[in-house]
Amino acid sequence: MGDRESAEYVIPLRWSTDTGLAEMTSYLRELTTWIDVTVMDGSDETQFRAHADAWLGIVRHLPVDRSGAGNGKVYGVLAGVAAARHEHIILADDDVRYDRSAATAVICALRDADLVTPQNYFSPAPWHARWDTGRSLLNRALGADYPGTYGLRRSTFIDMGGYDPDVLFENLELERTVRTNGGRIAHRPDIYVARRPPSARHFRSQRVRQAYDSWAQPARLLAEAAILPLVLWSLRKRMRGIALFGTILVIAERGRRRSNGHTVFPRSAPWWAPLWVLERGVTIWVALVLRLRGGVRYGDSRLKRAAHSEAQLRSAIRRGVRPQFAASAHLSRR
Repeated sequence: MGDRESAEYVIPLRWSTDTGLAEMTSYLRELTTWIDVTVMDGSDETQFRAHADAWLGIVRHLPVDRSGAGNGKVYGVLAGVAAARHEHIILADDDVRYDRSAATAVICALRDADLVTPQNYFSPAPWHARWDTGRSLLNRALGADYPGTYGLRRSTFIDMGGYDPDVLFENLELERTVRTNGGRIAHRPDIYVARRPPSARHFRSQRVRQAYDSWAQPARLLAEAAILPLVLWSLRKRMRGIALFGTILVIAERGRRRSNGHTVFPRSAPWWAPLWVLERGVTIWVALVLRLRGGVRYGDSRLKRAAHSEAQLRSAIRRGVRPQFAASAHLSRR
C-alpha cells in the first residue's frame, strides 16, 4: 500500500439507525491502512456503544456533545479538528467514500492552500441521486459545487477560532470564514470523491432545507425566485419553453465536461437538470415563507440564518468578535 498519509481523516456523524454500519465498518477498515482516522460520534448512547464495539481497534472513536442548539455537524467538526493529530485534515461526511488517489490529491493541494474543495459525485446513482446531480452540474458550470468533504489546515482553523455553528449552510460559512481570515481556498473540481446517495425519503425531506441555503446568496436567491414566473411565461409559447429547456441542458452539459467530469457524470446526467430547476423554482418560495416564520427545522432546532456574509464576518473581525473555538466543550464525557 505504500507509506501512510501524513494527515488525519475526521468524520462527524450522528446516526439514528445502524442500517449502514457493516458497510461503514468495511470502509473505515480500508481507510486505516493508509491514514489515521477519527470518528466524532454524536449518536445516542445505544448507537454509540454499538459503534464503539464495531470499530474497536480500527479507528479512534470519540463522543461529541451535540445536544445544544444550532448545527450539530459543526460541533462535531470543531471537536474533531481539536482532537486531530495532524496539520492536514480531511473532513468528510459519513456518506463520503474516498479512494487513496483522491485523498492524496486533496492532501497535496493543502501544501498551497488552507482549504481544499473537491467534487462529490454519487455512486451508486438511483433516480433521486441523478436528480440531485443536475444541481451539481449547474453549480460546476456557473461557479463551484459545495461538497460533503474538505481538505483543511488545522492551524488555520484554530487561528480563526473555528466557525459559527448557528447557521444552516455550514459549508459556505466555513469557506467564507477561511477567506475573510486571509486563508487560501483551492477549488478543485478535478478531484472526484464518491458519495453514497441518501434514501429517497431523506432526499425528499431535504428539498426545502437546501433551497433555504440560498438566503446566504442574495443574487442566487433572486434568480431562483424568478424561475417559477419564467417557467409560466415560457409555457405561453412553445418556442420559449424549448429555448429555456435547451439553455438549461447546455449549461448542465458544460458542467459535466468541466475538468473531465464526463469520467464520473454519465451522458444522461444533464437531462435531470431541468427537473431540479423546476423543483427549486417551487421550493424557493416555500423557503421564503419559512424565513418569515423564523427559519427552517434542522434536527432538534430551528435555524434562521443560512450563513453570514463576508462583510459581516469582516466586520466581526474588525470588532474582535470571533467564533469561540471551545471545541473541548463539545467532547462528551461518556
